[in-house]
Amino acid sequence: MRPDAYEAVIVGGSYAGLSAAMALGRALRHVLILDSGQPCNWQTPHSHNLLTQDGATPAHLAATARAQVLAYPTVTFQMGTVTAVTGVSPAFEVHTAAGETIRAKKILFATGIRDLLPAIPGFAESWGISVIHCPYCHGYEYRAQPTGILVNGAPALDFGRLIRNWTKDLTIFTNGAPTFSAEHHQQLAALGIGVVSKEIKQIVHQQGVIQHLLFTDGTQHPLTALYARVPFEQHCPAPQALGCTLTETGHLAASEFRQTSVPGVYAAGDNSSLLRSVAGSIAMGNVAGAFINHELIAEGA
Repeated sequence: MRPDAYEAVIVGGSYAGLSAAMALGRALRHVLILDSGQPCNWQTPHSHNLLTQDGATPAHLAATARAQVLAYPTVTFQMGTVTAVTGVSPAFEVHTAAGETIRAKKILFATGIRDLLPAIPGFAESWGISVIHCPYCHGYEYRAQPTGILVNGAPALDFGRLIRNWTKDLTIFTNGAPTFSAEHHQQLAALGIGVVSKEIKQIVHQQGVIQHLLFTDGTQHPLTALYARVPFEQHCPAPQALGCTLTETGHLAASEFRQTSVPGVYAAGDNSSLLRSVAGSIAMGNVAGAFINHELIAEGA
């Protein structure tokens, strides 16, 4: 039977949320996971740099994790969108789009972020496939291949140096006049990294696999992969509405133990870290689950 109040409600049922739920389930805690079914890596064909699961699909990872987590009888998974969280610890109320109000002693936001993709035709369709953000997740698969970086300004040099570790066939695309210094331009040239300032009209692809960039002047540049760091926003507005503070980078501020600025509220995963990887999210979720349990014990629960 559903309890009158859960000891923890986890908002977000991807890797961080499921990892926290496993830790809490093993601590005999009654937990509800609420998930909207919108993971940011839904389009990514394979997850890498994850021990024992290198190259697995995100769908396989999530399905396996859910099955293992739900083997613990005190853990419940429910599809639903959280619209707000109100109250204070240990008496929170979680409100859903379906009109439910769910009581909880502790809250974990594992809600991720929403990438704000540029309005370049073909970009969204290729995001996570051949338009990529992380060389540790994707770089090995595109090693030594014709690669681009969509970047401008001061970050261009550092980003170029980083990606050059995986390929020397590298070009920076500024999509307009370069805004970095002449010194940085010279340093890029010394590294053998070209700079193209033409405006991009379209990313020509086949099912997300880049064929070439098409510029507004009609010329083309063949590519296999394009790195880009895009702006983002919090996927769920509920943490900020509850009073959780953000860092300068737009992430939820969280301690080493994943505690936010609001007592009894935790955050784990992409929403609270610069590190965007499945392995990192799993680790953060595990820590959050353990310390939610510690806090419940300290309060006599």
